[in-house]
Formats: sequence, structure tokens, C-alpha cells
Amino acid sequence: MSASPLLKDAMARIAADVASMFDALLPVPTDPRARLMEAMRYAVLGGGKRLRPLLLTAVADMYRVDRAAALRAGIAIESIHVYSLVHDDLPCMDNDAMRHGKPTAHLAFDEATAVLAGDALHDFAFEVLADTATSSDPFTRAELILTLATASGSNGMAGGQMMDIVAETSQFDLPTITRLQQLKTGALLGASVEMGAILGKVPVEGRAHLRGYARDIGLAFQIADDLLDYEGDEAAAGKALRKDAAAGKQTFVSLLGPDRAREQARMLVEQAVAHLASHGQEADLLRDIARYIVERDH
Repeated sequence: MSASPLLKDAMARIAADVASMFDALLPVPTDPRARLMEAMRYAVLGGGKRLRPLLLTAVADMYRVDRAAALRAGIAIESIHVYSLVHDDLPCMDNDAMRHGKPTAHLAFDEATAVLAGDALHDFAFEVLADTATSSDPFTRAELILTLATASGSNGMAGGQMMDIVAETSQFDLPTITRLQQLKTGALLGASVEMGAILGKVPVEGRAHLRGYARDIGLAFQIADDLLDYEGDEAAAGKALRKDAAAGKQTFVSLLGPDRAREQARMLVEQAVAHLASHGQEADLLRDIARYIVERDH
């Protein structure tokens, strides 16, 4: 299944908007820092699905948030996502040579520059969120920062990455693998949805359905990723595949088998869409994103 016309348009628009904003906010200085900024730009302008900014802006748009403000928050969460990829690709982590169909940052530059580029992108994310250009309301800015910081650290993405490293030398059962992926992948996807709602001034008690949607698409996304790693095409994916099996890691596919894993992903998508029942056509983009997640080829 290909993306719907609505989703295709939204993906093209977010790709252009994210690239344009990164380009504007990350100018190359005329001093010895230039190489660092060039590496940061290489990483963030290197393609990718832009799923996190897409989710954030889709939710923000439902609540009539200014597009420029939502894009700034989207840039912040994409910076965290990209920094994590730059660091994950390093020899001390996954030691990958390709990302989005081109050499990884540490090969295009060098390891030290890649480490600094990741560090600087991490800091840049919070610089963007703390700026009054993102929101004039200090309470909104503080909640955005807290949400992204929590989703990025030991109780989110970094904690999930540590579990992923331990998985190479341990046998994890299905609940542990689920927890790993809820942190490693799901936390940032959840933060994307949450941050859109924060910008939309949706009270905490009014976000439960959005959190349910985010939780379900987060797991569905990871199952789809595991299926791609198991049976996908490296040329379409733009990165090395079959790595989990080679590393001896337990995944949704290895524990459930491909057919059950695929069925579980579809069930999660149906649940995610059901969480949006209280919304009308303004949530159609979120529904299309959920369905596309399990049908993509990269």
C-alpha cells in the first residue's frame, strides 16, 4: 500500500519545511567550527521520513497551532532523533556504514566530529524549544522541554538503547522486548504527539486518547522495522539489514514469527485509529500515518 494523497502531500510538505528550517537555523560559520556545523547539516539534511515532525505538526494542526511554531518544535525533536542516529552508527555502537543511502557521519567526516555533531544537535534541540519564537508562553516552553528531555534520556530513548545493547548478550522475553522498544523507539514518537497537544493547549487529562494512539503506532512502527530488517530490501531501506539476527538479538519477529508479528502490527494500527474516534476529518492525516507505518518499505 502506498501513502494516501493526503499523506503524500503532508510528507512532501514536512520534508521541504524541515529542510528549509534546518538550513536557516544552522548556518556554517567562517571560523574553525565550520567542520562541526557541516557535519550537523550533513546529518540533518540527509533525508529520512521526518515522521516525528510530521506527527507533531499533524496533531498541532488539529488544534489550529501556528505552523511556524509547530515546525520549530518538530525541528527540536528531529534534532534529537538525528543525534541518536549519528551516535548509534558509531563503531562503538552499531558500527554502521550507511544511513539514508549515503555514508554515515563518522565516515563522511571522522569519529570525533560525529560525536561532537551529535552532542551539538542534542543541545540545539533544547535551544530551539527554549526560544520565545517557539512559544511566547514560558509554561508551554517548559512543558515542551520537559517532555522532550524525558523522552530522550534514561527513561526514554537512551534507556531503550542501553537495553538494546544488553540484548546482544541476554535472552529477552516478549514483555522485555516490548518495554525496550517502547523506550528506544516509542518514547520519541509519543513525545511528538504530546508536544503537538502541548502547543495546542490541550489539558493533560484531555490527551489520553492521543497517548493511546502514540503508544500503539510506536509498537506498530517497531514491529514493521523488525519485519523490514528480517525480509526487507537494503537498497530501498538505504541502510544495512539483517543486523538483529547477526547480533543474536531477540525481536518481535524472532519471538512471534513474521506472520504473527505482521498481524500484531495490523491490530495495533486498528487500535491506534480507534483512539481517534472522537475526532472527525481533522484527524484523517493521523489515521493515514498509522496505516502507512506498517506498509512502508523503508
